[in-house]
Amino acid sequence: MEAIRKIVVIGPESTGKSTLSAALAAQYNTLWVPEYAREYLDGLAGEYTEADLLKIARGQILLEEQSAAQAKGLLIADTDLYVLKVWSEHKYGRCAAWILNEIARRKYDLYLLTYIDIPWQDDPQREHPEPEMRHYFYDVYKDIVQNSGVPWVEVRGTLEERMQTATAAIDQIL
Repeated sequence: MEAIRKIVVIGPESTGKSTLSAALAAQYNTLWVPEYAREYLDGLAGEYTEADLLKIARGQILLEEQSAAQAKGLLIADTDLYVLKVWSEHKYGRCAAWILNEIARRKYDLYLLTYIDIPWQDDPQREHPEPEMRHYFYDVYKDIVQNSGVPWVEVRGTLEERMQTATAAIDQIL
């Protein structure tokens, strides 16, 4: 069985993660794992709760595992469980042990950290458009990738510039 290299695109809201993930998957003729939270939150009648974060985490893992089983050599993930950890700690002051255990258990080969140089796009699922909050969350994600023990690179600029940076980093691990 061929080993799958897993790349995670991570960063604050509205920083082009999904666009970059889809473009990279097309570039490498592989699959990408969308953010399960979008699908889940679209189906909610009201606000999400702390309990919903566990359901989202399980859904994200399931999507990732299903995609990994079909991918050939490389899988691009639009997010990972660190995002749920960040949101849980920010909103509820804690994170479920199950999510933390899964973070420790799951292995990735590269993080692509998206910078906040893309203009904010309004979306009912996004919560923090304020520039100071975008900087705050960027710093949180940067701290995570710096301390993850996994190679990482910051991507910024236009989609073309982001693709050049990302493909150079991916090509190094392939």
